[in-house]
Order: sequence, then C-alpha cells, then structure tokens
Amino acid sequence: MRKHTSIYYKAFGYEKYDFVASEISGQKAVDICHILPRGAGGNPDGSLDRIENLMAQTREEHLKFGDHKSTTAYQYRKHMEFMELNGVKFDRKWITSQIEKYEVYEND
Repeated sequence: MRKHTSIYYKAFGYEKYDFVASEISGQKAVDICHILPRGAGGNPDGSLDRIENLMAQTREEHLKFGDHKSTTAYQYRKHMEFMELNGVKFDRKWITSQIEKYEVYEND
C-alpha cells in the first residue's frame, strides 16, 4: 500500500479490504488522490501526504476533478465536510488557507 493511501486509511479507520466511498459521489472509490498533486509544485518534504490533502474518489472523478485549479477549492470543501462528518482530526487552518488560495480559480 502506498504511503498516502496508508495515511488515509489510518485517519478514517479503514482496513485493506473495506469498502471506501468516494467523498464526492458515495460510489466505490478506487483512488486515494492528492487534491493538490505532488507534481504541482513539488513535495520534497512530504507535506502533501497529509490527511487534509488526500481524498477518496472514483476513477472518473479523479479524471474530472484532478489537476484542475478550477476544482481544487471545491474538492477541499467537500473533503473538509467529509472529515468533519467522520470525526477525523485535521488542521482546519491549513485546509481553509488552501480553499481561500484556490477559490479565485473557480470561475475559470
């Protein structure tokens, strides 16, 4: 299991063969993806492998929403709501700053 997937599973209490729901549609997720991708500015210190930046998605959702600045704030808002609903501890200040940073791209 990849490092970021392990971080996600641990935060939400999932086991290896559990059903993992997409945070967007509720369908079966096949990707634990980085909302802000590692290639979008580097990740030399692993800071993007944090629960605030990891989201479960279907393959179709990952293709539709991934790597698009115009959908980044939306993904962070959905992810924050999902973490709150599931009682996951997270850094609200960090995720809120990301939402504010990427909101300007939503109408592009």
